[in-house]
Amino acid sequence: MFQKEERRFLSQISVNPDGSPFFSFCRVLGLLALLLVAAGCANMGREFADHRVPDIQIGVTTQEDLRDMFGSPWRVGIEDGKTTWTYGKYQYRLIGESRTKDLVIHFNNDNIVSSYVFNTTEHPN
Repeated sequence: MFQKEERRFLSQISVNPDGSPFFSFCRVLGLLALLLVAAGCANMGREFADHRVPDIQIGVTTQEDLRDMFGSPWRVGIEDGKTTWTYGKYQYRLIGESRTKDLVIHFNNDNIVSSYVFNTTEHPN
């Protein structure tokens, strides 16, 4: 019974006119290879206007100002009891260079920027 089911399965996935399971195996193997390559790329976060980072002023810029500059943050958190916002775009690749940029902003109790850090793998030449 098992062999009968196996033959039926192989005949369903075969694209070769002679029904050879070898070509079906190659097709499945090729599909798996394609999936592995596609899985080698991962994107997280969302694009933000990093050219506006120099416009941030510690002790002056508010959360509302930041929403106008960058939109809603990708992540929101708390560090040492204070609110933090993160804007980030991360593109990881198995082949080629990965590209990342992130902006982490810390706020005081009045929701005004107390500090920030901007990092990127994109360097000007």
